[in-house]
Amino acid sequence: MSLVSLRNDTFLRALLRQPTDYTPVWLMRQAGRYLPEYRATRARAGSFLALAKNPELACEVTLQPLDRYRLDAAILFSDILTVPDAMGLGLHFADGEGPRFARPLRDEASILALGAPDPNRELRYVMDAVSTIRQALAGRVPLIGFSGSPWTLAVYMIEGGGTDDFRAVKTMLYRRPDLMMHLLNVLTQAVADYLNAQIEAGAQAVMVFDTWGGVLTPAQYRKFSLAPMQQVIGRLHRERDEPAPGAGGLVRTRVPSIVFTKGGGQWLESIAGCGADAVGLDWTTDLADARARIGSRCALQGNLDPLALMGDEAQIRAEVAHVMESFGPPQPATGHVFNLGHGISQHTRPEAVSTLVDAVHEYGRKMRAGRL
Repeated sequence: MSLVSLRNDTFLRALLRQPTDYTPVWLMRQAGRYLPEYRATRARAGSFLALAKNPELACEVTLQPLDRYRLDAAILFSDILTVPDAMGLGLHFADGEGPRFARPLRDEASILALGAPDPNRELRYVMDAVSTIRQALAGRVPLIGFSGSPWTLAVYMIEGGGTDDFRAVKTMLYRRPDLMMHLLNVLTQAVADYLNAQIEAGAQAVMVFDTWGGVLTPAQYRKFSLAPMQQVIGRLHRERDEPAPGAGGLVRTRVPSIVFTKGGGQWLESIAGCGADAVGLDWTTDLADARARIGSRCALQGNLDPLALMGDEAQIRAEVAHVMESFGPPQPATGHVFNLGHGISQHTRPEAVSTLVDAVHEYGRKMRAGRL
């Protein structure tokens, strides 16, 4: 079993806790509204959903940040709510309001009627985008596939969109925990199927975004968020066949996985035990403390405050150095992927990202050379 032949496999090596020449970096939402070229492509598409459901345009915006910056991974341009949309809830995006569902889940009958969609039918456009992007990348960097976590999807499906108080979903959780578990079981199967289909289409790593796990109590988190994610990770295809370099044929390769719970710093040990290769951290968790708590069980990803990119060049470089010094020098069986602690702000200056990426690479090489 090996890594796929890539011109740059640093990201995959870091996830698998193998030696790297420098610290790899990619950014959550790295293809997005902060880039003028993205805004131009979205305008051509007519809407966010039209852009996400067009494999060629999704490929175009996925590659846009790679053409600007020396990033070490591409991430599929899509949305975490494609699965519930495929389940018939009627996803749309209202101006200034974010995602909304026309048919949110508010009663037992609507929940019991749900079934996991066939990702190669109802979500075929996503798989077509994955294969299109892989072909366009041509071995440049690895491609990350992703999904929302079962709990996070359930929040949006029950609330009907974004929420400030989580009243509808928590009311169901407290009054009908059996119904909540039924929904989460369906979503666990749907997410596992969806990620496996992305892997088969060409994704070389996958990530589970648990945006709303941090709003739960510790006991609720373990039951309603972490346990379903652990089941998803356990059902993933951890290897795939890739074309072998040179003479041809196929080689069996590893497909690493990342789990990220926003606000999940207090549960790091439990998250690290879910079976994923890496744990993502938001900016509220001390990276040195996280490394001490997790040890060599898995790699870590993160965790610069996204709004640090509002600073000037010197401040951005100082914040990058702080994050990397917090993780410390690489040791055997450890791995660090530099990222933001959440998605990049649409108000970020593109030049700030250039500073960030260059600083990460430069500092990482100096750390390995012992020149700090």
